[in-house]
Amino acid sequence: MNKNTPQELQDHDHRKIGKELDLFTFSDLVGSGLPLWTPRGTLIRQELDRYVWELRARYGYERVTIPHITKRDLYETSGHWGKFGDDLFKFSSREGREYALKPMNCPHHTQIFARRPMSYREMPQRYAETTMVYRDEQSGELGGLTRVLSITQDDSHVFCRTPQIKEEFMHIWDIVDTFYRTFGFTLNVRLSFHNPNTPEKYIGTPEVWKNAENALREIARERGADSIEVLGEAALYGPKLDFMATDSIGRKHQVATIQLDLNLPERFDLTCINERGERERIAIIHSAIMGSIERFTAVLLEHLKGAFPLWLSPVQVVVLPITEKHIGYAREVTEALKSKRLRVDIDDSSETLGKKIRLVKLEKTPYFVVIGDEEVESKRVTLESRDSGKIGAIALDALIERLAAEVESKK
Repeated sequence: MNKNTPQELQDHDHRKIGKELDLFTFSDLVGSGLPLWTPRGTLIRQELDRYVWELRARYGYERVTIPHITKRDLYETSGHWGKFGDDLFKFSSREGREYALKPMNCPHHTQIFARRPMSYREMPQRYAETTMVYRDEQSGELGGLTRVLSITQDDSHVFCRTPQIKEEFMHIWDIVDTFYRTFGFTLNVRLSFHNPNTPEKYIGTPEVWKNAENALREIARERGADSIEVLGEAALYGPKLDFMATDSIGRKHQVATIQLDLNLPERFDLTCINERGERERIAIIHSAIMGSIERFTAVLLEHLKGAFPLWLSPVQVVVLPITEKHIGYAREVTEALKSKRLRVDIDDSSETLGKKIRLVKLEKTPYFVVIGDEEVESKRVTLESRDSGKIGAIALDALIERLAAEVESKK
């Protein structure tokens, strides 16, 4: 078992790093478990979500949008009201109708699929949406970004025929592997199954659960995954492939999840019209690549110790004029970089260069450029990297090309 010193854990604490980098905050007036994201933190959220969407778009996913509330009826049909009623934020309209803030998105998405009869030629239907859900956690369980009341899920649901299950699972697994490899995580797989000794926690028959769990075993076996089976960790409606990421100091975190659901299609009577013109029961595959943006951001901050790669860093380059007479060219450089959609700051304060550089390093900015007499005269800049140290003089066009290539490759 990996043991970390108290100082090491403190240095990697996402709450400490998030405050130092000005990414998120909490307010007593807003409430515990309800993070408020600053402009810099919001940019990171958007870039992460954009990357997940790019990966999903390759496999034919389409965006959908749903409201944040629902009538009680939807969750009674899905089974969530009866099984997890205490975890719901409930309220009534002025006309007395009972509503809930959504704790998950799948019941809403079933109603998009069910809007009209679907032909087998239209299957699978792949819906994706990044949206907040809300769960009434106890205040003592809340902590930083790892346990919150407002959870942003990069959620997707694939509505498919039974013979399509394996291929769709493999596509999602490919997305998960690509995403986490980008950040240097190693992954293991946990097969999260139901506990037959506590049937009251789940919906569906033993036969349906047996079929779903055997399907996941076969998928993991075909993938050659390093996996373990754990009872009692399944979702309400089906078993899961949970991905466990090992971070830079050896800790394991549950991150992405893929879930096979043969129960909600029964409860909502979801079918497609097959080749024989008959109604055929379908399956649902639930997946979230980050799990939740809040929790993944916490894991990523602690894994990278706040040193984001260039493509994800809120500020990618800081321009440092040495004295006031260098500010004019420094602003030209800043605007040239911004015109190529690079995120650039300029420190044109009267502080010493040494102090400016120390501030840039504290903020873990990937690059900074220094501009003095030589740079103004040669129309070049002196480049220094957070990770590689001093690189030296470089032409502005070459700098832009270098940074753009690094962003594109997600190095």
